[in-house]
Amino acid sequence: MGVPKWLRPRDDEIQPIRGTIVVRGSPPEADIAYLEKRRSPRYSFIASAELIEVRADVRIVSRVSELSLHGCYLDMMNPFPKGTPVLVKIAAGDSFFEAKSEIIYSQPNMGAGVRFQQVEPASQAVLERWLDGAEKDHQRQSG
Repeated sequence: MGVPKWLRPRDDEIQPIRGTIVVRGSPPEADIAYLEKRRSPRYSFIASAELIEVRADVRIVSRVSELSLHGCYLDMMNPFPKGTPVLVKIAAGDSFFEAKSEIIYSQPNMGAGVRFQQVEPASQAVLERWLDGAEKDHQRQSG
């Protein structure tokens, strides 16, 4: 038994969600499958963030909602366009992270996916510590 017809999106409604791709299969049970294309797992992670557009020194205050070893998702109403080079600054508790980054996808009125491109060793250590904690939280919640 496949996905009920009323749950299936029309072809013109199918859009990638936060870096996923949509694959339509031929067997009924494979009507819609989502495949991750990330290099590393992404975890729920709530923290304050600031994005600085490198060329014009434009700043946007944001909130991190997901974090991975290679990037994050930032909630914001007016994200920079795809391809914009930015400096990302994230603060959680008494820890601080900073990385030269790039906007890899932009969703107006929602947020942006950011890829970290250059991370200094001190920030890398903070990121890894945050991810260790997020992974443990995820494992506790999963079971």
